[in-house]
Amino acid sequence: MEHYSDKDLLDLFNKEDTRNYAFNLLVRKYQGKIYWTIRRLLVDHDDTNDVTQDVFIKIWKNLDSFKENAELFTWIYRIAVNESLTFLNKKSKRFFLPFHDVEKELSEKIEDDNFFKGDEIQKKLQKAILTLPPKQRLVFNMKYFDEMKYEDMSKILKTSVGALKASYHIAAKKIEEFLTND
Repeated sequence: MEHYSDKDLLDLFNKEDTRNYAFNLLVRKYQGKIYWTIRRLLVDHDDTNDVTQDVFIKIWKNLDSFKENAELFTWIYRIAVNESLTFLNKKSKRFFLPFHDVEKELSEKIEDDNFFKGDEIQKKLQKAILTLPPKQRLVFNMKYFDEMKYEDMSKILKTSVGALKASYHIAAKKIEEFLTND
């Protein structure tokens, strides 16, 4: 597949005769990153597939109104994060569960999931991450797994760099406590 810049993809998308082709290229370019961003938040593969599909449907419906004052990936990532957090909130409300019970359910799924069949340290880390509130978990995942800069996180989450640094620090401390006390 030839590599297209985001600008090239947007230009192709804005032409009626190449719109489907451009969207197909966009999906191929970002599907893996978006899947794993969502997967780290939702844990469950089936839920992740559903939300990933919802994200790309939302992108399809709204890409023609995308304002190029932000990077395309920043916009896509923001949609993925918002859809993931909305899904988690709906799930806790649908089953009349407090959020920590949903986290307990997800933690139990780690044991049965092929993705988390790694060593015990990996499983323990994932369980520790699940003890974090959703926003802290998101910030931790963005920094730790995606190695995202605070400035980029700030653009995506529309939060100050200082608040993100504090959130990451608190999350890292909580994870450290979980790992050393368990």
